Amino acid sequence: MADLKDVTRDSWIMSTFPEWGTWLNEEIDNAVVEPGQVEMWWLGCVGIWFKTPGGANVAVDFWAGNGKRTHGDGLMKPGHQMANMAGVRKMQPNLRNVPFVIDPFAIKNLDAVVVTHIHQDHMSKELAAHVVNNNMTTTDENGKEIPVPFIGPKDAVDIWVGWGVPREQCIVVKPGDRVKIKDMEIVAYDSFDRTIIVTTTDTSENRPDLWGKCPMDMDEKAVNYLFVTPGGNIYHSGDSHYSIYFAKHGKDIAKEFGGVDVCFGAYGCNPIGIQDKMEATDMLRMAEALQSKVVIPIHHDVWTNFQADVQEIKVLWDMRKDRLDYKFHPFFWEVGGHYTYPQDKDRFAYHHDRGFHDCFDHEPNVPFRSVL
Repeated sequence: MADLKDVTRDSWIMSTFPEWGTWLNEEIDNAVVEPGQVEMWWLGCVGIWFKTPGGANVAVDFWAGNGKRTHGDGLMKPGHQMANMAGVRKMQPNLRNVPFVIDPFAIKNLDAVVVTHIHQDHMSKELAAHVVNNNMTTTDENGKEIPVPFIGPKDAVDIWVGWGVPREQCIVVKPGDRVKIKDMEIVAYDSFDRTIIVTTTDTSENRPDLWGKCPMDMDEKAVNYLFVTPGGNIYHSGDSHYSIYFAKHGKDIAKEFGGVDVCFGAYGCNPIGIQDKMEATDMLRMAEALQSKVVIPIHHDVWTNFQADVQEIKVLWDMRKDRLDYKFHPFFWEVGGHYTYPQDKDRFAYHHDRGFHDCFDHEPNVPFRSVL
């Protein structure tokens, strides 16, 4: 038994963090994706890990950070996007609400780091450091070994380069651009993240005055993606708000790629005075406009002040599905959980493995059977 003198804050952190250790890393590494399927894991926030039959491992909006950890002076930076949006100055109480389910420093196989936009809860300096410092490589479409690429809009690439990622290892994308990763094609689309429009580089009192100014180019800060895989077409909307232009994306994707199979949306319950997440009706409208078969809400898990009940989506879907003849249904995930498409296409909810599958394979060690 360890002596109490050996128990310290550092020993506690090292023995418990990350909370899932390498459990999910091992699960992803060991997963064998069957032909005609695509495997996905929810990493928390809007982070998704894709794995394909051809061995493409792609991390989207991988993030390993947190929110508030102290009350501090109780104030928000005057140039924070929420301060710009709503004129607030009191600290936002956004504490991280879910465990770290994956260890960025234990990742063994990765073919691309993909980012939708520049907000801090969508980019990971830890993952970037692991990839660059360990000279992680993949192969391009010609079979040539290359450094693992970092794929994102211009301003995200500038952030990566500022961290020390070689610029030649980065790929800037804007709507319409395509990148081939093994048996996956990544296609960039317009983002509708209007919070980006009020995000300034300078968050101090010297922040730019946005009033009356033509907004900056959204395409340089944020994009949405379609991941075209052997198992289906997966649409990731990043932190987009609802836009009627989802309908244009839906039509274009139907014409060129055969349609959207699964769409992800940043779901949450917006505090008074704030519009940062899609709410229940927005999620349904997005799925309908994209002509998707399945809609999966994400992002609602992570921030304590934006938490939302996914059953609200289910209730509205039940109210509307027959009258509006919905061709899609929702799927409710758990952080760290996996989803295989099209294998799981008819499922409505996820539960982690409950275990005990080998019950009574061995004789119980009990006084008598009646205690069972």
